[in-house]
Amino acid sequence: MLLAIDVGNTNTKFAVHDGATWVGTWRASTSSTKTADEYAVWLSVALGFHRLRLDDLTDCIISTVVPQALFNLRNLARRFISVEPLIIGEPETRLGIAVNIPKPSEAGADRLVNAIAAFNKYGGPAIVVDSGTATTFDIVGPDGSFEGGIISPGINLSLQALHTAAARLPRIEIRRPDTVIGRDTVGAMQSGVFLGYIELIDGLIRRIREEYGQPMTVVATGGVVSLFQGASDSIDHFDPDLTVEGLYEIFLRNGGWTREKALHTRDQA
Repeated sequence: MLLAIDVGNTNTKFAVHDGATWVGTWRASTSSTKTADEYAVWLSVALGFHRLRLDDLTDCIISTVVPQALFNLRNLARRFISVEPLIIGEPETRLGIAVNIPKPSEAGADRLVNAIAAFNKYGGPAIVVDSGTATTFDIVGPDGSFEGGIISPGINLSLQALHTAAARLPRIEIRRPDTVIGRDTVGAMQSGVFLGYIELIDGLIRRIREEYGQPMTVVATGGVVSLFQGASDSIDHFDPDLTVEGLYEIFLRNGGWTREKALHTRDQA
């Protein structure tokens, strides 16, 4: 079984694939100081809910935007799974994707993984909207290449900045308001944060499409993507597992299991 680990700035997602399907996914707060032992204890408990053990894991692939977290996660794979993990961004890990920007090294690992998954599942050209600490809008070409994108503050980051900078504005939950015009402070903030963010998403997607000049499929993913369902007019697909799907595809491309074996297993499921 494959353990896929996607490390974001705020949360880290762990997912296990058995060659046919994802048998479990879990999120934990991202920490650069959590040791391999701590990860192993936590993961053992999570696996137990699906009647799995660490001994059932045979392979590991890791994508991280927090370099400090990599050391302990690499040790987790080495010590508790007895495998050298594939690391996105290291020279020996083949992605099979063209990066058509002036400085390819500046493209984040998560953005490239998302581009691979989006093209593999939905084709191109496409826009991948990944909502997390930052919200990114990444462009996938007709041939699956990564062609750049946009980075904006995430909705939680925007809300935190509003509360921190304005002494009289409270912390609020993020939810779709009943009316556009707020009748009190909380209502006004919810309208501004939630509806303002939807307009940011729809507006940037409109501008990207106008500049690109071709029909584009829009795929949304990330930790808070469920907030946007039914609110955005521009998103075609909501896919919370897009990044781990990309990690699984990269794992196959690097010969962890042959594609033929994986497809046969899926057909038999």
